Amino acid sequence: MAKVLVIEDDLAFRDLLRLHLRQAGHTVQVAADPEEGLRNLIDAPPDLILLDLDLPYLHGFEVLEALRSDPASQKIPVIIVTGHAEEDVHERCRTIGMDGYLTKPFKAEQLIQGITKALAARGEK
Repeated sequence: MAKVLVIEDDLAFRDLLRLHLRQAGHTVQVAADPEEGLRNLIDAPPDLILLDLDLPYLHGFEVLEALRSDPASQKIPVIIVTGHAEEDVHERCRTIGMDGYLTKPFKAEQLIQGITKALAARGEK
């Protein structure tokens, strides 16, 4: 199973993601903001990142751009988890280099399928 880094500022949703991921057998790291997430990324690189767009300090677009511009993280799959269902937001994330997009609320099965698909596409677990 994969090591997943969750960057999500909503505590209840972050805990729900952690629960679903652990039940599926994944190891989970959580971060409440981009700074904590990037520290976790440096300390213990994950196999996959779940990234919210509406974050304190930096918008998720900026975080995704930073991840894609750094050789150390550009190959780590990133799945966007957001309440934004607008096509222009989805398209911008696709252009920057996301590996998946889940609009809140979503089912645990959709989350696990998205992770499996993103990891397979990147040649991971």
